[in-house]
Amino acid sequence: METITETYGSYVFDDKEMRRYLPKESYDALKATIKVGKELDINIANVVANAMKDWAVANGATHYTHWFQPLTGATAEKHDSFISPQKDGSVIMEFKGSELIKGEPDASSFPSGGLRATFEARGYTAWDPTSFAFIKEKTLCIPTAFCSYSGEVLDKKTPLLRSMEAINEQTIRILKLFGYKNVQRVNASVGLEQEYFLIDKNLFNKRRDLKFCGRTLLGSKPPKGQELEDHYFGAIKPRVARFMEELNSQLWKFGIPAKTEHNETAPAQHELASVHSNVNLAVDRNLLIMEEMKKTADKLGLSCLLHEKPFEGINGSGKHNNWSLVTDDGKNLLEPGDNYKENTRFLLFVVAVVCAMDRYNDLLCATTASASNDCRLGGDEAPPSVVSIFLGDELTQTLESIDVGMQTGRKGKQQMVLGVHVLPDFPKDSSDRNRTSPIAFTGNKFEFRMLGSQLNASEPNVVINTAVAETLCDFADILEKAENFDVEVVRLIKNTYEKHKRIVFNGNNYSEEWKEEAKKRGLFNFKSTAEAAQSLIERKNIALFEKFGIFTSAEVTSRYSIVMDHYSKTVRIEAVTMLEMLNSEVIPAAIEYSKVIAQSISAKKQVSLSMSCISETKLLERIEKYINRILQKIPELEGALEDADLMPDVTSRAITCSTSVISQMQALRTSCDSLEQLIGHKYWPYPTNEELIFSV
Repeated sequence: METITETYGSYVFDDKEMRRYLPKESYDALKATIKVGKELDINIANVVANAMKDWAVANGATHYTHWFQPLTGATAEKHDSFISPQKDGSVIMEFKGSELIKGEPDASSFPSGGLRATFEARGYTAWDPTSFAFIKEKTLCIPTAFCSYSGEVLDKKTPLLRSMEAINEQTIRILKLFGYKNVQRVNASVGLEQEYFLIDKNLFNKRRDLKFCGRTLLGSKPPKGQELEDHYFGAIKPRVARFMEELNSQLWKFGIPAKTEHNETAPAQHELASVHSNVNLAVDRNLLIMEEMKKTADKLGLSCLLHEKPFEGINGSGKHNNWSLVTDDGKNLLEPGDNYKENTRFLLFVVAVVCAMDRYNDLLCATTASASNDCRLGGDEAPPSVVSIFLGDELTQTLESIDVGMQTGRKGKQQMVLGVHVLPDFPKDSSDRNRTSPIAFTGNKFEFRMLGSQLNASEPNVVINTAVAETLCDFADILEKAENFDVEVVRLIKNTYEKHKRIVFNGNNYSEEWKEEAKKRGLFNFKSTAEAAQSLIERKNIALFEKFGIFTSAEVTSRYSIVMDHYSKTVRIEAVTMLEMLNSEVIPAAIEYSKVIAQSISAKKQVSLSMSCISETKLLERIEKYINRILQKIPELEGALEDADLMPDVTSRAITCSTSVISQMQALRTSCDSLEQLIGHKYWPYPTNEELIFSV
C-alpha cells in the first residue's frame, strides 16, 4: 500500500516531475520564467508541452484543458484530446507549445459587464506557469489567465498576478532601505480556512431551496442549535470522518497541504485549513478544495453546502484569509524581531496595513460583498460590515507610545529621541484573538474574516495587495529622500498611525456602542451588496487600480455591473423559489392539515354536541391566521419582483432587490416559520432544519 509521502502531489506536474521529464536547459528556462517572469521561448515551450503530455498520458490523461477563472466566481474548462489524426488513419498523442501557452475559448458566454457582446466571441487563455499543471479525472489542467480578443481582463487570476507584482516591487524598495540587499522577491502569503456544512444527500434533494439557492429560504429554528457549544471541536462523527479522510486523500494527491480539520461551532458545520502559500497558489488550491468537497460529499451520499448562511439562527460559513508578506529567503515581514532594525521594519509594515485598510475599507467591503454574504455578516461569530482592525492592547500601546522629539547632547548638538523603537519580548501570540473583528492581527499575519465561504478569494486579495503596495510606495518616496533614515522611519510610523488609527478597535465589534463610535469615526457601514458595490466605481478606487495597472477604468466598471447584476439575479432566484415552495408545497400542506383538524372537530360534534372542541378550534384559527398572512404577502413579493424587473439599470434593480424584495421575503419567512411549528410533522412537505443539521 502506497504511503501519503509517496502519493503526495502525484496528480501535479511539480518541480520534481519537471526535473524528471525536462532537459536541464528547458528546466532552467522554465524556472526562470516562474521566478522572474522571463518570457518563455516557443522552442522551449514545445519541449515543456511535450514533457507535460508524456507525464499526463503516463498518468492516464487523454485530454487537456486551460483551467481558468471567469467572472462567474467559479472555474471553467474546455477539454481537447491529445490525439492527432494521421494520414494512414491512425492517431498519435501530441501537444504543442502553442497549445500550452494559449487557448481560445468562447468569451461571449461569460459575464463581462458589457466588455464583450455576443457577436464578439473570441477570447484567449494564457498559461500561468507560476501555478503547477495538474491532472483531474483524466484531463491535464493548465492554470491560465483569461482575456478578450482586444485585451480586456475577463478573469480573476490576471489582476491577482498584477497585484502580486505591485506589492513585490514596492516592498523591495522598502527592504533595500533597511539594508536587505539580497532579497529578490516578496510574495503575499495566504492561508485560507474553509468553512462548510455537510448534510444528508437524500434530504438535500427533497428541498427546492437548497438545490437552487444553496440555503433554506424557509424553516424554523430547531429547539437546540449551537447554544450548548457542544459541537465545536467535538468528536468527529463517522460519516464526517470518512468524508474528511477521502477529501484529504484527494487533496494531498493534488499537492494541496490540507493540514487542519475540525467541527465548527454550528451543528453540521466543519472547517478545513491549508498550509500557507503564495496567494496565487492559495487561491487556485482553494478553488480545487471547494470543487473536491462537493465531489467527495456526493460520492459518499452527502451534500456539501458552501453557502455563507445555509440555516437561519446558527453560524454561517466564512473563508478566513490569513495574509502576510514573505521574502524569498523565508522572512515574514509581519513578524517581530530581536533587534531595533527588525522591529522598526515590523512596525512600518504593520502601520502600512493599517493605513491601506483605512484608505480603502470601502473597497474591501465591495469585494467581499454578495447576496449570500449579506446573510452572514454581522452575527453568529461573523464580523460586522464595519471594517476595523484588531491589533491587541500590547501592539496598540506600543504604537501609541512612540515619541519623536529633540534633545540637546553633551556637545550642544541636537539629537533625535526615537522613543519606543524595540518591542521587548513581543511574542507571536501577545494578545487574544478577537473573533468579532473583520481584520485581526494574530502575531505574524493579518486575518481577514469578512470573506464568504464560497467566494473566489482573489478579489479581496487584489485589494489588500494593491492598497498596501500604494502605502509602501508612499513610504518609499519619503524614506528614499530622508537625510536621516532612522529618524524619518520612526516619524513615519508615528504619523501614519496617528492619521489612520480610527480604524483600530480592540473591543466588541457587535456592540451598539461600537456602531455609534464607528459612525463618529467616519467608517463605512454598508447594509447590503447593492450599497457596498458602489464603492467599486468611486474615483479614488479606480485611480488606485489604474496607478498600478491592475484594471482600467472600463474593467472596473464592468466588474461593478457584473456584481450588481449577479446580486439581483441571486435575489430573484431566491424569491421565485420561495414563491414556488409556498404555493405548491406549504399552503397545500397547511390546508390539508386544517382539513384533518376540521374533521376532528366535526367527528366530536357528531358523537356529542356537548364535547369540547376548544383546543382544536384555537389551533385551526391560528393556522388559518398564518395561511391568510402568507396569502396576503405573496402578491406583495410578486409586485416587488415586478418592480425590480422594470428598473432601467443594474444599480436601481439591485437597490430595489436589496430593499423591497428582501424585506417581503423576510416577512413571508416569518409567517411560514411560525406556521411550520403548528403543522403535524408528517404533513410538512419537506425536511425541517432540525432534520437537515442533525442528520449526519
